[in-house]
Amino acid sequence: MLKGKKALITGSSRGIGKEIVKVFLENGCEVYGLCSKPSASKEELTQYACEYNTKFTEICADCGNSVELTSVVKETLSISGGFDILINNAGITRDGLSFRMKLEDWNDVLRINLTSAFLISQIISSDMIRKRKGSIINMSSIVGLHGQGGQVNYAASKAGLIGFTKSLAKEVAGRGVRVNAIAPGFIDTEMTQAVNEEARNAWLETIPMKKAGSTRDVANTALFLASDMSSYVTAQVIGVDGGMGA
Repeated sequence: MLKGKKALITGSSRGIGKEIVKVFLENGCEVYGLCSKPSASKEELTQYACEYNTKFTEICADCGNSVELTSVVKETLSISGGFDILINNAGITRDGLSFRMKLEDWNDVLRINLTSAFLISQIISSDMIRKRKGSIINMSSIVGLHGQGGQVNYAASKAGLIGFTKSLAKEVAGRGVRVNAIAPGFIDTEMTQAVNEEARNAWLETIPMKKAGSTRDVANTALFLASDMSSYVTAQVIGVDGGMGA
């Protein structure tokens, strides 16, 4: 589905980002994965790419450092020759009740989760506009739609991504570039696996499908939005949440 296309995927070394890399490689895409530092996944993903007769390249930049990030992305854009797909997936949490939250924790989450998406999209979308084609996918969250106590910074960043997605989509639609967001719900990752059984079971009870989603569920949705199968889909927020957001 993505043969001959190139993708830049942030937060590529683990969890949802890593699974998106794998699904894209399986479908013939050449992938550049951006992470904060050299990862243990690099060798695995490079080998995985070889199995599917394509390429994986890891690049490193601190998404919270605007100067470093923009420099690396501009250099990568030049080296790659341009991208057909951009996935802004990098994200962190710094949970805590709002009245106790440090300004540093607020700023760190907004910088990495939201501002980095703006900066990267600004660079990559300009090239996409010139070529009159491209798909940008922003990783939001069900928390960005419905909120979550103890996560005001994370929820604000993910809600911000939704507004960013819809606005950017309207700016670039006439130039052949599509912009969509994915809003995962309770996904089975290292982070959610660390939650105690009681809390995990309580979460599962709120899901109409009564089970957690997988990273593959999210990656397959990204595959659809990146491919020509979604050529008339833009400015949308696709929930991958087992019905939680209904």
